[in-house]
Amino acid sequence: MTGEDFWVSSGHHLVDRDENGGLVVTDAFLRAYLARPELMPPEEACPVERGLHAQLLASPRAVISDGEIALMADPDGQENLRFFLAFRDALTAHPTLEAAYLALLRTGMGRIPPLFLQHLTHLIARNAFDAVEDAYVLRAAECFWRPQKVSVHESAVLLADQEAIELHEHNREHSPLLNMLGGPAVSELAVLGAETALGYKARSDAHDLVFNLSDTAQGRAALAEALRIWTAHFLGFSPEYRAVEGFADERFGWFLSLDAEATAIGNRVWQGEDLDETARERVLALFAFTVPDHPRILAEKRGTRAFALLASDRERLVRIKPQNLIAGLPLAAEG
Repeated sequence: MTGEDFWVSSGHHLVDRDENGGLVVTDAFLRAYLARPELMPPEEACPVERGLHAQLLASPRAVISDGEIALMADPDGQENLRFFLAFRDALTAHPTLEAAYLALLRTGMGRIPPLFLQHLTHLIARNAFDAVEDAYVLRAAECFWRPQKVSVHESAVLLADQEAIELHEHNREHSPLLNMLGGPAVSELAVLGAETALGYKARSDAHDLVFNLSDTAQGRAALAEALRIWTAHFLGFSPEYRAVEGFADERFGWFLSLDAEATAIGNRVWQGEDLDETARERVLALFAFTVPDHPRILAEKRGTRAFALLASDRERLVRIKPQNLIAGLPLAAEG
């Protein structure tokens, strides 16, 4: 796989890199957003909307006042433009996209449209994993910005890209053969293995390879490595995550959740509650780690034994929140 490009749809060709390897916003990058259907003026758009869009295409960093936006006839168009400008300003206020991401962590990511946050994660991940050749680690990292559908086959926990599943289900509806065969859509996708791993990068933008989370050597271990790489990209250090089957009366002084469902379950475990069968079934992976002995970690938490938790929601979807890998550590206040 050496030398092959991957995750091309991240748009990593549209940004620059600084001397330390961080991503730097370019006008070409901003224009790509303006070409999105949510921001392209429709045929019936008013002259003001068309004019503002043309102004931004010519100068993507142009200052547009709220008063100018209010003159647009379409309320939805106004809202979309405000979202874009707020996102643009949040990114360009910092020297790199990584620095902007960390700033958004501190101020709250809830005000960023999920689609924008998903793309930002995708793009930064492409930079963070640029030198990685292990297809299993790269496929695990896809979970950071693409929701995964969980299915269980012969006791193996399989993660398939939700959008890829929906596409296959759509094709099933229009295919008499698929309708006749039936079965879960995941069975129509290829599972990442020794052969498919060789061609992972070439097909990486299709997101059509199923990830076997239960694979002892390549499943949770690959996800653990992806967690480490992502964290180290931002902080310069990271815990060493180790996949475990369970905990035998081990005491912990910290825990980290990888998704919203894991937060709820982890809090119950932390408070000493017994989990019911439903909650136990939602737990997909456990990781043990030691809080790093690093100056950026609170002194009293350094060396503490900790665990990380991954779970699925009621719809059997996995929505990893990679920002938790940073915000969930006991970091000391900056300054």
